[in-house]
Amino acid sequence: MASTIRDVARRAGVSIATVSRAMRDPSVVSQQTLHRVQTAASELDYTPSHLGRQLAERRHAANGIVFPDLSGPYYAEVVLGYEDVAAELGRAVLILATHGRPAAAEMITRLAGRCDGLVVLAGHTVSDEVLVGLAERGVPLVTAARPALPGVDSVRAENRSTAEALATHLVESGARSITFLGDPEGAPDVAERLAGISAGADAAGVEVRVLPVANMDEQGGARAGEDLCQQPGDLPDAIACANDELALGLMTTLRTRGVVAPRDVLVTGWDDIMAARYAELTTVRQPLHDLGATAARFLDDLIEGRRAEPRHQVLPTELIVRSSSSPRER
Repeated sequence: MASTIRDVARRAGVSIATVSRAMRDPSVVSQQTLHRVQTAASELDYTPSHLGRQLAERRHAANGIVFPDLSGPYYAEVVLGYEDVAAELGRAVLILATHGRPAAAEMITRLAGRCDGLVVLAGHTVSDEVLVGLAERGVPLVTAARPALPGVDSVRAENRSTAEALATHLVESGARSITFLGDPEGAPDVAERLAGISAGADAAGVEVRVLPVANMDEQGGARAGEDLCQQPGDLPDAIACANDELALGLMTTLRTRGVVAPRDVLVTGWDDIMAARYAELTTVRQPLHDLGATAARFLDDLIEGRRAEPRHQVLPTELIVRSSSSPRER
């Protein structure tokens, strides 16, 4: 495997940005640093890529953020947090919504050539292999709300332990069967939530059934509600939704069929978007604005060469109990 700019930085004991500057303009670094970089590059037989050189020149004064879709409140809030910090740092923001397009990898690579670094949000935007490849070519890169990758900065919210607490709450509220609504196969953070709910339910001897929902929006929740109401006698005691939009759509459909939460079924969401508060929806509060803001600061550190080693941060989440899962109203 060919050596990367990260390999050279590690061998020379300097940041990736310092390696880039030394290769582009040797006069901007000290003779001692230049010698270390040149020696490391020679020993590793490293040749800078065109994309890596272009990014290192910092000609854009812009950062990029990649996400699946901007239609829901979750992504909008994360992007707002990212943009707030980018504006504070004097950087423009280039955004790319992949929308599940098959050419997403090519689109992201092109975007990398137009900005100083990238934040990639969520696990279903592009494959891990594409992101690792960009990082190895010297692209300053941060992932958000997806599992950490080797050598790549990451920031995400805690899922599993809070999901266990959510399951415990449902059991204590009287649930003896729980249906999980979401797409654990397509979204790693959703898979972590399912794992936590399953662990919490298993500890109490409660069964968890998964109802896959590919489109995790209000329409997807409404359709799931219709499916569940086909045989009302088989409704579970509780329905744990992977996000608030699913839960809100679900509750609307159930209500039209005469099924009311929490009287007939306990319902919970995840995220704590504004609408969840008005709907009295039990949920898990994620620091969405902080998620985007932290990713933007991590990226700025990489671009400015303040550190070479990757950093990983997990932000705390909080169970918010409201009336949609209250045992007193059952």
